[in-house]
Amino acid sequence: MSALPTAPSLDQEIEPETAAFYRRALLALNEAQLPFLVGGAFAHACFTGIRRSTKDLDLFIRREDYERIAEVMQAEGWRVELTYPHWLAKAYCGVEFIDLIFNTGNGVMPVDEHWFHDNTEAEILGVPVRLSNAEDGLLSKAFIMERERFDGADVAHLIHANAEQLDWASLIERFGPHWRVLLAHLTLFGYIYPGERHRIPQWAMDTLTERLAIENRRPPREDPHVCAGTLLSREQYLHDVEELGYVDGRLTPVSRMTPEQLAVWTRSIPGRQQPSTQAANQARE
Repeated sequence: MSALPTAPSLDQEIEPETAAFYRRALLALNEAQLPFLVGGAFAHACFTGIRRSTKDLDLFIRREDYERIAEVMQAEGWRVELTYPHWLAKAYCGVEFIDLIFNTGNGVMPVDEHWFHDNTEAEILGVPVRLSNAEDGLLSKAFIMERERFDGADVAHLIHANAEQLDWASLIERFGPHWRVLLAHLTLFGYIYPGERHRIPQWAMDTLTERLAIENRRPPREDPHVCAGTLLSREQYLHDVEELGYVDGRLTPVSRMTPEQLAVWTRSIPGRQQPSTQAANQARE
């Protein structure tokens, strides 16, 4: 594991009571020797230097470790719920909460052994922890393209701050069939920072653009009538699947979501809920 000499822990951006909750959770998991990685705003601050207030603490865990982690947190007197079985759970201390994340919201990037490799060590709120790698932060953020939230700037900043250290070969491999999403972000990076384009390895851009050229030269295949837009936004492409008859990309083999999980995830979209349910979910999230 590598170490950051100075990792900002966002102490000044968090209320003392909230920081105490987060700190105790990190200590409890360390004491129990359970594997977890700190991500979200804390890791982003460490990898980019961008400090911003955050409403929660993101911990990335393997799904098979969830029950043991939940037991540790319940022993501290906190309420734990499996909010979305395909994606995350939450641990509550009053109104404050911690996200326990074991997949991406679209079900395509589960937390697995790739995440627990050569992790950076840092001190978060005075507790020594391991961070989710910059590559994993990029992977998870690349698919967040909602009307109310687009993480493209976070992706650009991760590349800008870490281009020379990123494992580009592994990153391309792990995007797999979603390589066009990576290419889109790299193209945007070159637009955002025209003087920094050279920092993305030429071979990486060539690999992806050659794939694009080959795919574009192929004769049209039988149209499976799939809309993969739902892998980027849970709401904005529902018109395509509900009104135009497209197959939801989350119900194809690239995603691990079941129809039941998809129904729960879709019902929680603001505006699709009963007012009382919507208010309760907003309070939790």
